[in-house]
Amino acid sequence: MSRLSVTSALLCTSIGAATAPAAPSLAMPPPWIADLADGTYQNPVLFADYSDPDAVRVGDDFYLTASSFSSVPGLPILHSRDLVNWTLINHALPRLVPVDHFRTPRHGEGVWAPALRYRDGRFWLYYPDPDFGIYLTTATDPAGTWSAPQLVLPGPGLIDPCPWWDESGQLYLVHGWARSRAGFANRLTLVRLSSDGLSATDEGQTIIDGELLADMKTLEGPKVYSRHGYVYIFAPANGVATGEQWVFRARRIEGPYERRIVLAQGDTAINGPHQGAWVDTPAGEDWFLHFQERQPYGRIMHLQPMVWSDDDWPVMGDDPDGDGIGSPVLRHAKPAGSPPQPITAPPASDTFADGRPGLQWQWNANPTQPSPLTPAKAGHLRLRATPVPDGVSLYDAPNLLLQKFAAPAFTATTTLDFSAAHVGESAGLIVYGYSLAWIGLRHDPRGLQLVVQTQPEASARHTGPTEAFATPALAGKPVHLRLTVEEGGRCHFAYAFGDDTFTAVALDFTASEGRWVGARFGLFATAAPEADPSTSGIADFASVSVTSPTR
Repeated sequence: MSRLSVTSALLCTSIGAATAPAAPSLAMPPPWIADLADGTYQNPVLFADYSDPDAVRVGDDFYLTASSFSSVPGLPILHSRDLVNWTLINHALPRLVPVDHFRTPRHGEGVWAPALRYRDGRFWLYYPDPDFGIYLTTATDPAGTWSAPQLVLPGPGLIDPCPWWDESGQLYLVHGWARSRAGFANRLTLVRLSSDGLSATDEGQTIIDGELLADMKTLEGPKVYSRHGYVYIFAPANGVATGEQWVFRARRIEGPYERRIVLAQGDTAINGPHQGAWVDTPAGEDWFLHFQERQPYGRIMHLQPMVWSDDDWPVMGDDPDGDGIGSPVLRHAKPAGSPPQPITAPPASDTFADGRPGLQWQWNANPTQPSPLTPAKAGHLRLRATPVPDGVSLYDAPNLLLQKFAAPAFTATTTLDFSAAHVGESAGLIVYGYSLAWIGLRHDPRGLQLVVQTQPEASARHTGPTEAFATPALAGKPVHLRLTVEEGGRCHFAYAFGDDTFTAVALDFTASEGRWVGARFGLFATAAPEADPSTSGIADFASVSVTSPTR
């Protein structure tokens, strides 16, 4: 079997101005770690909602991005040197565009499956917005500033782009279609682009039509590579939670293509398995990163070993019967020959050392003005209460500061000091998805109350919240708030005043996924719809500690 792979994604020359960032200290370990510290790793390597991952190797460094939908900032950028330990280093998209359109939460819209490539000293990141078209942003340093996104292919329904350069340097883009916008799907289209990648030079052509294939529906997520004289398109089909990974190959980018399934669930518990990225290592090994749909946890990321058959087809995961269709592995030896890499994972806890949120936090939409963030002392995050659009549900509130569930089970604890200014203001710790629940403080005519509310059908917008618990708060005293998530997404809330022990709140609530995303948790401070945010109250949150239940 050949271990040599030369792909359009893996142009592994010097990164130039880019700098590999140092991994953060594990003084507060994340609640899920993939590296088992014995030369092996466990899947998933990222137990968090990094949907539709794509990755590229540049020298000894791997960089990864993922869908971010309507969360802001968008397009996360992660770094690793061994494909197992990942650090969140940046977001390529500080605001969603069009900016005003995304000041309102657009559930399931925004940034769909992106593609990341490195060529001519630049990182090229194409991403689709199913309502506006396909955009390009670039950078010389992935941890630095990315260019403002430019619309390359306008139009509804264009999704899942991937660039590819032929041997002459001609740039092409392969993309899929969203039936909800275009009226059709299950096909891949090839478009020739200008050398700067910013415009089409032809009308495009269908190169793979799943409608003509009896065993295929919902063909999507193409990633294009070159090897041994073949053009390969890696693409999943037949559903996010139920399908499998296919590979198509041809001698020319225009086709005709032959195809086969290369990765399927088999007798494992890894449903899907869905789209992702082929990368090779400096030691000559090949690996495949893909996601798995896990409902409230979103689309978590797995790493599969990959080899090439004698007839030039990729074989992923475990294939004991040798039929070429692998199944996902749960534990495996780490990639060989990797440079030293500290055991790490994207952060979940946050000390707010400089009074600002860490990279793990995202807003529910482009933040409104004035900014909900106001200056705070080190070790605290200060949010100004901002109006809730309908005055009832938090489902469409833009200024929720949220992060992904980062483990199957975890506990999140923070301390809230709320200086409410007007009746109707609230602040607290929230679990957010199609349903939502929160614990915190609310200023009502009785004074400051400690409240727990749930909204089992928040996305339906016609059901108001149910108050599960309320008790007077201690005036002028901070309150400690705690969320505990059990495996499966069942949630429990607790509180404590001063140095008192935590008191659990009797509540039956299970987190649910959102539109194409997993459940999230985070912080908020809100006011009545008619409130003037310039005079509203402020909520000071001390550090957020996220731990596994075994610590």
